[in-house]
Amino acid sequence: MRDVPRVIGLATAAFALGLDQVTKQIALTNLAPGVAVPIAPFFTVRLGFNEGVSFGMFAGWFPGRPLILAAIMMGIIVLLAVWLWRTRKRPQTLALGAILGGALSNVFDRLRIGAVVDYLDFHAWDHHWPAFNFADAAIVFGVAILVLGDVMGRRDEREGQREPR
Repeated sequence: MRDVPRVIGLATAAFALGLDQVTKQIALTNLAPGVAVPIAPFFTVRLGFNEGVSFGMFAGWFPGRPLILAAIMMGIIVLLAVWLWRTRKRPQTLALGAILGGALSNVFDRLRIGAVVDYLDFHAWDHHWPAFNFADAAIVFGVAILVLGDVMGRRDEREGQREPR
């Protein structure tokens, strides 16, 4: 019973990693770079390659140097894995697993092809959200769960610390 949170986190990481790698392979096999395939009025799939971090940030810092960014990310992944291994809170392990799986998948892309494969393109009229992939969505989901858990946990802690009247 003690290892259930770890299993949840590791299973979530494996799911996020596997699903992202499968969907990226489908995108690489079936899409031409930069060619938009409309799915809905607000959504297209478009193959792109990101040399920066999330949503293309800092792309100018790492062109042609994917190993530097991969090494930085691996350091962060190790810290998150230690956190996952030590925590016993199930929502936290779910969140950390999603972040780890997504981050590992993006690191695999950097090591394998030198950039992260992006293919999801949401837009409204001429305004496009930066293209992303399932790994990015898993990371954002994990961070949101951590933040919500922290905010809700703090409220519970404050209420528990109030002295009765």
